[in-house]
Amino acid sequence: MSLLPQNGRLVVVGGGLAAAKAVEAALACGFEGTTVLVAAEAHLPYERPPLSKDYLRGEAEFAAQLVHDDAWYRERFVDVRTGVRAERIDREARRLVLEGGEPIAYDALVLATGSVPRLPAIPGERARGVTVLRSKEDADALRGELRHGARLVVVGGGWIGLEAAASARALGSEVTVVIRGEEPLARVLGTELGRFYAALHEEHGVRLVRGDTVVEVLAPGGAVEGVLLASGQRLPADAVLFGIGADPAVGLAGGAGLELGDGVLVNEVFQTSDPAICAVGDIANYPHPRHGRLRVEHWDAALHQPATAVAALLGSPRAHDREPYFFSDQYDVGMEYVGHVPDPAATRVLIRGDLAAREFVALWLSAEDTLLASMNVNVWDVVDEVLPLIRSGVKLCPLRLADPTVPWDQTTADQRIPPAPPE
Repeated sequence: MSLLPQNGRLVVVGGGLAAAKAVEAALACGFEGTTVLVAAEAHLPYERPPLSKDYLRGEAEFAAQLVHDDAWYRERFVDVRTGVRAERIDREARRLVLEGGEPIAYDALVLATGSVPRLPAIPGERARGVTVLRSKEDADALRGELRHGARLVVVGGGWIGLEAAASARALGSEVTVVIRGEEPLARVLGTELGRFYAALHEEHGVRLVRGDTVVEVLAPGGAVEGVLLASGQRLPADAVLFGIGADPAVGLAGGAGLELGDGVLVNEVFQTSDPAICAVGDIANYPHPRHGRLRVEHWDAALHQPATAVAALLGSPRAHDREPYFFSDQYDVGMEYVGHVPDPAATRVLIRGDLAAREFVALWLSAEDTLLASMNVNVWDVVDEVLPLIRSGVKLCPLRLADPTVPWDQTTADQRIPPAPPE
């Protein structure tokens, strides 16, 4: 049954890739009604991965990050409202109320409100020169500080912080990364591969401070001069980037009484506890057929989830079965990761290739020797080869799997891979 009549009104809330793709999906499905896009930022929806990479380095124009330009929306009669916040949802009346009180009626609503970067509650966290990295304005502010010889302290050893550190080094800045644990990315990749990325950054002149935290941003004159660590050490800084994670932006959904739980709880087609409202992208906590409930904060999720949600609203539901996927580029090391590993520290990892030469595929195996995830580093055209292994859940032969001379389709315990449905 269609929840969105062909002559109805679809309202999409968000300013990133997921919001733009929801609009695109409705048009691709032949929706002939009214489409309204509401974005809190002053820009048309744009892609965020370049903010820590080529856009931050000044190698790409912001216009290149837009999912679609103004003419695209205009030619398709999409009512675009930028620079305005959605204040609340009146579910009973099916209205989205904007700041200032303007109501927008909807037959179906797609929430793609993204994430909010965390800032610690410590002295000086709002000083000039302190930033997170989520928006164009964040990237512009950080780029303005990254002159040659400038001292940048990155707090946190996740993907965004490390990508920004690599970009800052490319611009000639001095970079120190402060991490709580012993290695960066260990929570995502485990200790061995976290050590791999640590060595990569140290080779490029980044100083890593392990097992410590920032307890104060030192800014006696209102602008950053350094940070104070829990150990008592003081690090001089001209700029501080906090990359300590982000929280799903669920205020609008929560205020409407939608069911929450590490994001907005949705079903297999991204419908919330109100079937006329879908949630996609960073905020969507959905049931994956192989991995259980997931909330995926990556570009690929924003790219593909909206099509599933909109199709369901238009009466053509199909479950979302894609494996989580993301990528990262740091210095001369590019990688792609596909799959899901709940606890890398408790999972066996094999290296297929040459870790020292930085050309390898890391493979995470379950206790039953099924493949959970892979990460190809400076080795390409791997994802399509490993996806059937991940999706079929077949038992693998670790010796063959770790041998680069053995074709992927000959790495199973019986050397046969059952056909897997397409992504």
